[in-house]
Amino acid sequence: MTSARIAAAPISWGVCEVPGWGYQLSRERVLREMSELGVVATEFGPDGFLPDDPAARAQLLACFGLSAVGGFVTLVLHDRAVDPLPEARRALDRLVGARAEVMVVAAGSGQEGYDQASKLDDAGWATLLANLGSVSRLASTAGVTMALHPHVGTLVEGPDAVHRVLEDSTVALCLDTGHLLIGGTDPVELATDVPGRIAHVHLKDVDRDMATRVRDGSSSYTAAVAAGMYKPLGQGDVGIAGVLAALEGVGYGGYYVMEQDAILGAEPAPGSGPVADVRASLEFLGEALR
Repeated sequence: MTSARIAAAPISWGVCEVPGWGYQLSRERVLREMSELGVVATEFGPDGFLPDDPAARAQLLACFGLSAVGGFVTLVLHDRAVDPLPEARRALDRLVGARAEVMVVAAGSGQEGYDQASKLDDAGWATLLANLGSVSRLASTAGVTMALHPHVGTLVEGPDAVHRVLEDSTVALCLDTGHLLIGGTDPVELATDVPGRIAHVHLKDVDRDMATRVRDGSSSYTAAVAAGMYKPLGQGDVGIAGVLAALEGVGYGGYYVMEQDAILGAEPAPGSGPVADVRASLEFLGEALR
C-alpha cells in the first residue's frame, strides 16, 4: 500500500459540524499542517470549512497539494415527512465538483450533536432503509459511492442496527473503527465477515474503558472526546494492525482516512496540538503497512 491511499480529515484538528464543539482552527492552518505531514488527500470537513463553490474548493486543496477524498453528511432518513434527496443532491454537487469519490452518510436523529441515542420502530426502519437505497442510487448515478457510517448518537450505532442494515439492504459501509467499537461492534470481525460491503474506512483508535462509559451512558460522547478517548493509531485498544491486516487480506483498495476526533480549547502554538497526534498515527501506519 502507498501513501496515495492514506488521507486525513479536519476533525482530527478539532474542526467539527457540531455547534459549540470547541475552538475551530482556520482552514489554512489545518490544510498547511496536512501538507507538511506529507498527506496527499483529505475529506471536506463541515460546511463552511472549505469554499462552497466546488471549483474553488478543489483549487484551494490543490494549493496545498491535496486532493478530495469525500465528504461527510448527516441525513434524516427515518422520518416520512423529511425528503433526504435535496440535501443529498447538494452534497453530491460539492463532491462531483471537487472530483471526490465517496459520500459518507450518517443516519441522523434530527437532533444536534451525538450525545443522545435514539431507537426506531419497524415503520421508522422501513423508511430509513428505503431512503438509504434511494440516496445510494442517486449517488451512483453521479459516479459517487455512498457509504453509510455507523456513528455514535445516530440511528445506526450498535451491532443490532449495523446487522439490520447489512441484512435488509445492499448499501456499502464506511468502516469507522472508533465508532464501531464504541457502539459495541468489533471492527476486525466486521471487516472479515463482510469485506464486500466495506467501501470506505475511517481509522480511529480509542481507549476501551472510556468507550465503554459512552456505551453504557455514564459519559456523553462529547465529554469522552474532550477527555481524550481518541488516541493516536496504535496507542488505543481497537487493534488497528488487525483491522489493516483483515482489510488488506481481502483486497480492500480504498482510502484509509485518519480521523481521531479532537476538541480544542484554544489555538495551539505552532507545531503543537493535533498535528503531533496525526504525525504519530502516520508513523504507526507506515510501520503497520510495511
